[in-house]
Amino acid sequence: MAGASEGLGAAFAQALAARGHDLILIARRAEPLEALAVTLRQAHKIEVVIAALDLSSAELAASVAALVEGREIGVLVCNAAHAALGPFVDQPLQSKLRSLDVNCRSPLTLLHLLLPPMIARKRGAVVLMSSLTAFQGSPWAAVYGATKAFNLSLAEALWHETAPHGVQVIASCAGATRTPGYLKTAAPGGAPGELEPLAVAEQTLAALGGGPMVVPGAFNRFASLLMRRLMPRTSTIRLMGAQTRKLLR
Repeated sequence: MAGASEGLGAAFAQALAARGHDLILIARRAEPLEALAVTLRQAHKIEVVIAALDLSSAELAASVAALVEGREIGVLVCNAAHAALGPFVDQPLQSKLRSLDVNCRSPLTLLHLLLPPMIARKRGAVVLMSSLTAFQGSPWAAVYGATKAFNLSLAEALWHETAPHGVQVIASCAGATRTPGYLKTAAPGGAPGELEPLAVAEQTLAALGGGPMVVPGAFNRFASLLMRRLMPRTSTIRLMGAQTRKLLR
């Protein structure tokens, strides 16, 4: 589980722990990881291993390889994300590159390491967290949206490639989710279709074995269908820009 210290990552950890899975939790901050691990061990009597790793690090592959050595990884959840909001030209290059490293390079690295053993065993599952921003350009979140489009495309391709080998892959295109990070920037009154993190996690895991993509939440599914199928793409881009701009206020 990559990006597991709070919010959606913690929700996926909780959902998998309730299903009896032992866990390896990876995130940058050690203290919330340890607190979550203690809670899950006590509640579900499972083994929980934690590792405070920076997913943007060039040493990620070596660190994860050492961490999983001798362990069978049955489910991989790539949840970590770096999202900088604001005009593209105002974002430092370092922040843009960190988005690429955390949101794209780290899932690629984890998949490179963990997908071959799943295929060899002919069982396993992968969740790549995407977003409603993946379906069109997202003004004021341009790089974040582009990285989520990458994750969606990657998951769709791998869904087809790995299905004959018994491995299930899905992209979860979540909308507004009441994570700690989102709540810090959310506009008063929130956004339409907001979901709790555990609802997103449960709906995503329930969708494994179906299609290559799930949009959690009935409102979000309707809005996504409307924007992708019925609205002109230019109108969809303007709508997404207007919604994101509200967060900047």
